[in-house]
Amino acid sequence: MVVVMIPGIVIAVLIKLTSKGPVFFVQDRFGQHSKKFRIYKFRTMAVGTPSVANQDFTNIDSYITPIGKILRATSLDELPQVINILHGEMSFIGPRPLASTDIEVVEIRKTSGADQVRPGITGLAQVKGRNLITNEDKARFDFEYSTNVSLWLDVTIIFRTATSVILQSGINAQER
Repeated sequence: MVVVMIPGIVIAVLIKLTSKGPVFFVQDRFGQHSKKFRIYKFRTMAVGTPSVANQDFTNIDSYITPIGKILRATSLDELPQVINILHGEMSFIGPRPLASTDIEVVEIRKTSGADQVRPGITGLAQVKGRNLITNEDKARFDFEYSTNVSLWLDVTIIFRTATSVILQSGINAQER
């Protein structure tokens, strides 16, 4: 736990020193069985940013804070989700918990049964394209994961996630 707390404290201080507003971004997300829960992330965007999906921004960089760029590039903004894991709302691996701005994918997951597994910090859709894939592909990969959960698949996703973070691939919808 100390491994998470020390970097978390440093990140929290940097956020407070470089931008106005709270340290954490808290948002309702859809999790297992499409049940809503509150997700915790480090805030990477300026206070007052419109609440739209990342891919719907035309100028997302104008809203991201200086430290937010680094946190997003390294995925360290996800660190507080360990709280959600400890609460039993999330896992390390599984379909990403979605916001109401992604309701299309939420509905597809309900229909396919992909919402039956606990959501994760990373998942198959993240390593297959992250923000650069269509909603249909996200839901398809979520379904594929939910029907093939295994230790081997989880280990594969962990290694592919590390590679994606190091290469910073699939982050910006503008890369399409």
